[in-house]
Amino acid sequence: MGTASTNSTKPAMRDSLVAAAFQLFLERGYEQTTVDDIVTLAGVGRRSFFRYFPSKEDVVFPDHEQCLADMTRFLAASADSDDPVVRVCDAARLVMRMYAENPTFSVQRYRLTREVTGLRTYELSVVWRYEKTLGDYLRTRWADRKDGTLRANVVAAAVVAAHNHALRHWLRSGGKGDPRAEVDGALEFVRATWATGQAAAAPAEETEDIVVVITKRSTPMWRVVREVESSLGED
Repeated sequence: MGTASTNSTKPAMRDSLVAAAFQLFLERGYEQTTVDDIVTLAGVGRRSFFRYFPSKEDVVFPDHEQCLADMTRFLAASADSDDPVVRVCDAARLVMRMYAENPTFSVQRYRLTREVTGLRTYELSVVWRYEKTLGDYLRTRWADRKDGTLRANVVAAAVVAAHNHALRHWLRSGGKGDPRAEVDGALEFVRATWATGQAAAAPAEETEDIVVVITKRSTPMWRVVREVESSLGED
């Protein structure tokens, strides 16, 4: 009973800290808000804040750690028969689902990160972690390919770029419309390009030998044929 009670209060306190932080960010501005301000409004101590968030920046992105963990587990559960490109596209949908669960918060965060340079830098570091997670999975799946590392890096970057293109469009609209449909369209572009575009990486077909014979126009054809056969080692 005690454990269940503790587990049920943790998310509530964490959510209270996030709510208090964003209320103050909107009222005063991010730079003007301190951790002390946040814990005072939330009615908890500083130790409680740092139990959940290592820094003030982390309270702006409270859900990414869990989403990264979910993505890692999702990719680890892949079967060998799964198309790697389809799998990483599906993994990216987990991130969009996270944003779509709370449109108001997601839009507020987007606007805040556009205003605060430090938050934008922090956000880019989070994006890099998503890309690395996808790339690590693809490098493992394509370990036997000569171009495996290059392909993994390019596809991971393409998936992140496609996802973020759809995400930013939705956020700039104020969270209107269906973000899942937007990201599906963007990721379908990646899937169509890479999941079925394997021809470039296929082994080159074996070609027949080509022999060039230089001779006078007056040379009899039987002699030309003889020279060709000689070059091919067929005489």
